[in-house]
Amino acid sequence: MIYQMSGKVSVLKSRLEDFMDRHVYPNEERFYREAEELGPWKVYPVIEELKPLAKEAGLWNLFLPESEHGAGLSNLEYAPLCEVMGRSHLAPEVFNCSAPDTGNMEVLARYGTAEHEERWLKPLLAGEIRSCFAMTEPAVASSDATNIESRIVRDGDDYVINGRKWYTTNATDPRCKVAIFMGKTDPDNPNRHLQQSMILVPMDTPGVKVLRPLPVFGFYGVPDRASEVIFENVRVPASNMLLGEGRGFEIAQGRLGPGRIHHCMRLIGLAERTLEKMCIRAASRVAFGKAVSEQTVTQERIAESRIMIEQSRLLTLNAAHLMDTVGNKQARAEIAMIKVAVPNMACRVVDWAIQVHGGGGTSNDFGLTAAYATARLLRIADGPDEVHRNQIARLELRKYYNRPPASAAE
Repeated sequence: MIYQMSGKVSVLKSRLEDFMDRHVYPNEERFYREAEELGPWKVYPVIEELKPLAKEAGLWNLFLPESEHGAGLSNLEYAPLCEVMGRSHLAPEVFNCSAPDTGNMEVLARYGTAEHEERWLKPLLAGEIRSCFAMTEPAVASSDATNIESRIVRDGDDYVINGRKWYTTNATDPRCKVAIFMGKTDPDNPNRHLQQSMILVPMDTPGVKVLRPLPVFGFYGVPDRASEVIFENVRVPASNMLLGEGRGFEIAQGRLGPGRIHHCMRLIGLAERTLEKMCIRAASRVAFGKAVSEQTVTQERIAESRIMIEQSRLLTLNAAHLMDTVGNKQARAEIAMIKVAVPNMACRVVDWAIQVHGGGGTSNDFGLTAAYATARLLRIADGPDEVHRNQIARLELRKYYNRPPASAAE
């Protein structure tokens, strides 16, 4: 598949790149400084200052496909735009295209009621509030979502929620007003994929307590605001249930497909930016009588980085194309492939860039340590590599289950 950008996408990409040059890159140093000085419990002023400019530029909510609320772009059309935004940790939230809000907005747009949309989706789309997604639990291997132990129990016109969650991104943000909570409503159901449900929990509900921020490689605000949250006898109206009891796993699969591909698109942009930094640094530093860029090992790493980025981009565009044309379920192998290939590629490219930068690369003066934290996190956050590889292998083996065994002559 050879992808040609439409005129609409080309115009948006040009406007995005111009905005990044004028507003995002010049403010990155300030962004990292505010994240470090203010910490995970505060709003970073630089983001709030830039969001109105992004709205005025018509670069707001580009992520929602086939929706009256967004730009109406397909996954394939959104890919190069998401890549541009992924070049900076500052950018996605400025354009209201950051996780987990994008996934949560997609859930509300697809599965929410009119009441849910009015109360939560509209302010999220306007960038007035933020949200979190409470699925992962510290007590179980959450790579298998059927392990989740949190409970959602019907009590009259309400549900009562109990559970302990962590890596609940955004929960420490004072603008975070709602959580999408995944727990079990029917733990004894013989079908393990019908035991779970998802429900909306306002963060100011009694019994919701954000225990602590969780650092990712020492970063508390970048790449995200990972948090640990306890839900103790939290009571919410039954109308907050999404789709109905037992449909949580179904919603999770619908949510994680686009979310996973968005992460990959952004990582490709981050890897591109990192390769640029590597080349600039290598050309400007002299060691043992010649530029680092003239060292064969450096040239090999630059070449390998370019090859791996191009491979990852083509894999991701193919997955996006299939999601648009045959649906997320039919594209599950391709989605799983990019979830393995892209974060591993980004980890390797960032690691080589750190090496080229020497000791400075291990600080965050060049943004490389935050980039590595992002890439390494994403080998786990949307499902560990091992889970995706197993799925790919099962789908591949399934093609041969009904074939006769090959003979020795073959």
